Amino acid sequence: MSNERTPLVTSGVCGLAVTAAACGVELDSAASESGPGTPSKDPRHLNTFFGVMVPTILSMFSIVLFLRTGFVVGHAGLLQGLLMVVVAYTIISLTILSICAISTNGAIQGGGAYYMISRSLGPEFGGSIGLMFFLAKVFACGEYVLGLVEAILDVFGSDPESSVSEGVRVLPQGYWYTVLYSSAVLLLCLLVCLVGAHIYSRTAFIILLVVTVSLLSIFISSVAVKPLDFVIAHKGAGNQTLRYNASYTGFNATTLRNNLGSGYSLDYSTNSVMSFATVFAVLFTSCTGIMAGANMSGELKSPSVSIPKGTIVAVFYTFTVYVLLFILVSATCDRTLLIQDYGFLQRINIWPPFVTVGIFCAALSAAMCAMIGASRILHALALDHLFGLPLAPATITSSSGNPWVAVVYTWGLAQCVVFAGQLNAVAGLVTVFYLLAYAAVDLACLALEWASAPNFRPTFQLFSWHTCLLGILSCLVMMFVINPVYSSGSIVLLLLLLLFLHYRSPTSSWGYISQALIFHQVRKYLLMLDVRKDHVKFWRPQMLLMVANPRSSCQLILFVNQLKKGGLYVLGHVQLGDLDSLPSDPVQQQYNFWLSLVDKLDVKAFVDLTLSLSVRQGTQHLLRITGLGGMKPNTLILGFYDSCTPEDFFLQDPAFCDSSIEQESEGEYNFGVDLPSLQAHFPPVRHVESPRWLSPEEYVGIISDAIKMNKNVCLARYFFQLEGEGKDSKVDGSERTIDVWPLNLLQPDSRDYEDVCSLFLLQMACVLNMSNKWRHARMRIFLNVETESSDQGWVVNEETFRELLRKLRIRASIKIVPWDSVVQHHVQPNGEPPAEPTRALSEEFLSAVNCMLMEHSSQAAVRFLYLPRPTAQRSQSQQYLAQVEAVTNSLGPTLLIHGVTPVTSTDL
Repeated sequence: MSNERTPLVTSGVCGLAVTAAACGVELDSAASESGPGTPSKDPRHLNTFFGVMVPTILSMFSIVLFLRTGFVVGHAGLLQGLLMVVVAYTIISLTILSICAISTNGAIQGGGAYYMISRSLGPEFGGSIGLMFFLAKVFACGEYVLGLVEAILDVFGSDPESSVSEGVRVLPQGYWYTVLYSSAVLLLCLLVCLVGAHIYSRTAFIILLVVTVSLLSIFISSVAVKPLDFVIAHKGAGNQTLRYNASYTGFNATTLRNNLGSGYSLDYSTNSVMSFATVFAVLFTSCTGIMAGANMSGELKSPSVSIPKGTIVAVFYTFTVYVLLFILVSATCDRTLLIQDYGFLQRINIWPPFVTVGIFCAALSAAMCAMIGASRILHALALDHLFGLPLAPATITSSSGNPWVAVVYTWGLAQCVVFAGQLNAVAGLVTVFYLLAYAAVDLACLALEWASAPNFRPTFQLFSWHTCLLGILSCLVMMFVINPVYSSGSIVLLLLLLLFLHYRSPTSSWGYISQALIFHQVRKYLLMLDVRKDHVKFWRPQMLLMVANPRSSCQLILFVNQLKKGGLYVLGHVQLGDLDSLPSDPVQQQYNFWLSLVDKLDVKAFVDLTLSLSVRQGTQHLLRITGLGGMKPNTLILGFYDSCTPEDFFLQDPAFCDSSIEQESEGEYNFGVDLPSLQAHFPPVRHVESPRWLSPEEYVGIISDAIKMNKNVCLARYFFQLEGEGKDSKVDGSERTIDVWPLNLLQPDSRDYEDVCSLFLLQMACVLNMSNKWRHARMRIFLNVETESSDQGWVVNEETFRELLRKLRIRASIKIVPWDSVVQHHVQPNGEPPAEPTRALSEEFLSAVNCMLMEHSSQAAVRFLYLPRPTAQRSQSQQYLAQVEAVTNSLGPTLLIHGVTPVTSTDL
């Protein structure tokens, strides 16, 4: 059975189906294997310290700790630098609260942030944010490699003032040399990552020890090293050499005072003037490692315990180190040294190799951690098949569970990033991507909290919707403060990815937070929808269409979808049976088939099924209980009761043909209903000699019941002849005609065009004329008059009716139809009209009415006729049906309507 671990298999990019077989691998819910039949080892073997704390600390130290601390303090000053640290850590702390809440609310699989977001917000949002987070990790990997190469060149790069290599400074410098060295470092990272996360996590602890020793040497050097003076040289414009005098003063109050304020100036690596936003962008790259542990969720023994505990401890530790280091350098180094030499910590150390080794280890481990984290996210995306064929190979893993193909993908993209050539050049983009991903995590937690789902009860309780909302706002604000162009572009890219996945991905079984939020809001608004406040001005049709077999009713279902005008539309069905004699309710098992039918037909309808001993009793049940609050059906629509042989619409529509099965994605999650099972569920159409479930008396009784319950009634006949109602139809209605006959043709003496039923008839025709496929149709209203009568009141009635149409804003042409020759068949031999409209109507009269309709409305697309009220006598039911059938014989699509509620208004 499908669950949250079930991979999504879509039609993929450009409609290409993607399956596990295409990759030559087998997938299960825990891990994928390198080949069928190969036993998979359990990849979960990391604890909190090695799996979360160590990679998080190393990622947050990265290159900023050793190579950009002076850059930040030198340009921003101590006060603004500390403010930046506080703001950055406040943002990530709010996000950490959300991460802890989500990660302690259930089992976390591989993919880290992507897994948490996709299983909370659904595949569209999760997939788009997951890809953005993957790109952020790729850019971060490239940034860390560039920082490492910068540190290498600081030590081993040739002197810009000399063309001859001296000592260890043997490496030539320049843009293409930087790219070459970066490529070599990336290749080293690739080789390590191909070995697996397990090896990296163990060596990471050694790297952390080395970095810790380097940090201790920096703090010791601040009191052990005496003041020093330096001359710093940089290449300027036109190959000229720029020299700066800088000094290390040791702890000095004057130095501290001079470094308190900001002093934004030119950055020698990018030749651009720095600002608060650009410096903060570089600093924030040190805060992008908070999900390093979460991204290792697939390798953690207990991710729900390890992720919150390890991440919080790591963040607190790194925050303390950064604050102390900022205070240290601002009190011991002048601003020139901080701004003009990013590697100044090596100059002022008791033994420079301490810092050199620390820089190399921190930058290299951060790059490998980013590469591993990115590959895990890509692997999780590939397993869910959200992006189809391009990511299909990334599902392949080694026998130990290492997604080596995803690692190669990541390496290739990171190789493209190093062409930027400078660390500061990509820092802004990395920060924006990370901030967007953090905002998405906060959004996921906020949505879960606002949905108030009973199953959202994380063991971590130190969060609220206020912290989530504040986290979202702070991330978005800082994105635009850092770089409005990058921020706008990343949001546009996110929206494009979201739309792509919305239209390309299938329904998942993960659970949608949108459904929980919609339920929460709908319940609230349904309570506000007070039936006592209903007004005729805002009336709209709310339909209950009774369907015996969808195979013969699809055209009618599609037509009523056009007729509903934004109102409630319910497909009702009565299953005959007695629950007392059944082991379980058979109706519950049918809902998915009917809902799949609704999806296939692309109609906006609900489904309501019931079990009853008779169709009439079941229809009464549905009329009473269907809907909720102010959204309940006010109009009952029935198919016509006649002897016509129904047609099987499933055999005509390509969507229901067997050939379309091949177009469906294999394994697509369809709630257990595929096309063959859908076809098999609904029985073949009724044959002429097949027994009916419904007797004429019961059918007429349903009409009477609905009228007694103050429901409008519509009988639909010949709608299997209606064409152009499908979702792929290009019909715009310009060639169609809607004919309305508002007079009760079976009771000519009434002559009332303005009773409730006639006005309801006009309203329904007008509603149809406003729908998409009927908007350009011409509407004609036929007025039956007796021109040979001595009473010429029909002329006045015509003018009155035209005035009524003007007041009701109904655009239609009026056709005058003399029917003296028809009415004469209505009079009995004694010269008196029949006492009851449903009795003593001669066949000649009914035939004449039918001929009149055929003469004037034979070319209409649909006809609206007045449906007289059924007789109260059960014995007259068959006669009532025979009269209605005779009048509408061979007409084409016809809707007979009996309205009981006022629906028109001439007031504002």
